[in-house]
Amino acid sequence: MHDLTTGSITRHLLKTTSFMLVTMVFQTLYFLIDLYWVGRLGKEAVAAVAIAGNLTFIVLAITQMLAVGTTTVISHAVGSKDHPRAQLVFNQAQVLGVVAGILFLTVAMALRLAYARTLSADEATAALAADYLLWYIPAMGLQFAIVAMSAALRGTGNFKPGMIVQTASVIINIVLAPILIFGWGTPRPLGVAGAAIASLVAVVVGTVWLATYFKGSEAYLHFRRTLWWPQFALWWQMLRVGLPAGAEFGLMAVYLFVVYTITRRFGAAAQAGFGIALRIVQAGFMPVIALGFAVAPVAGQNFGARQRARVKGAFKTAASLAAAVMIALSAVCYTFPEELIRVFSDDPGVAAVGSEYFRIVSWSFVASGIIFVSSSMFQALGNTFPPLVSSFTRILLVTVPVIILSRHDGFALRWIWYISAASIVVQLIMNLVLLQREMRIRMVHYEV
Repeated sequence: MHDLTTGSITRHLLKTTSFMLVTMVFQTLYFLIDLYWVGRLGKEAVAAVAIAGNLTFIVLAITQMLAVGTTTVISHAVGSKDHPRAQLVFNQAQVLGVVAGILFLTVAMALRLAYARTLSADEATAALAADYLLWYIPAMGLQFAIVAMSAALRGTGNFKPGMIVQTASVIINIVLAPILIFGWGTPRPLGVAGAAIASLVAVVVGTVWLATYFKGSEAYLHFRRTLWWPQFALWWQMLRVGLPAGAEFGLMAVYLFVVYTITRRFGAAAQAGFGIALRIVQAGFMPVIALGFAVAPVAGQNFGARQRARVKGAFKTAASLAAAVMIALSAVCYTFPEELIRVFSDDPGVAAVGSEYFRIVSWSFVASGIIFVSSSMFQALGNTFPPLVSSFTRILLVTVPVIILSRHDGFALRWIWYISAASIVVQLIMNLVLLQREMRIRMVHYEV
């Protein structure tokens, strides 16, 4: 356990972010290398993996509910020096994660073929998406266990185990992916299914490995069978904190579902171009995601310790760092859009769609970075409903006009990107206003 209620806020943020960032760098490499190898299989394969990857946001929505609730409640317990409470929350989070993972696996496998057919532009893409999902869905199902354990460690301020395990898992994935995709040294290339199998193997190794960090006398948290009987009141307490944050990712899944549905009529090249650009943006956002993971426990422990000035300081420092990172990413994506896309596909149609997406949405990257940090602050304060309101407003501002405009003959994909960029600015303004209000209400009697 690491006490984050004393010492330099900036140092705590940079230290915890650095642990997360190592993991994120390797995760970024995985995203890009995996996309590079899949890109060698053609635009249909890229589109198939992109469509299948949309399910990731559904998994993120569910696991975020578990992760945010676990991190927040445990960080508050650690901040108030209540070890038995932290131990109970940890074990209940593991049970909840197993139950949620099994439910997701069952439902997703049952709907796999229908999902692939609904979003794919053609039969070839649908078949490839179905093959990929056959192995990728079990990998996503195991993510629930990893998320529950990692979130508990973050709540205690211990980021190192998660960094080590996730980095090793990504390396395993990077090494296995091309071997299985192209059949290097084996009698049978597996294509897109090979990429998914590599992910599954890596997740299995990571799950078993991470569990070992909760054994031994040095561990702050331990698995205790006596604490595994479901306590639904505690489940609700965790989910109540995490539900709005998870719903934000759920709304993103809705947005992507709308986009992929509309892009069907523009063909596999359009879906591949959007998919590649989205993967690159996700990779570029990794530093800010790491920062968001860091600010939640730092601010959360200080909130539990009733130190108002340190809570506010955590947000100001994190927001400044996020803005600096996003300015750099915006400059790269706006200046070299086509070059970035052509690393993964030399198809002119794919490059055209991806480049146009970059030139428009890059103007909203700074706003997106600060939004992510502010949402993490709501997690630290224990009330994630306000950012859900702003996220819902943003998705509403995008999907409703886009659905209406898509019915016109002259509809172009760039209309979606312009509307999306404008909606992010609206979301940022709402988040900042709501965060200021939340801090004023929740910390009125806190120590200055």
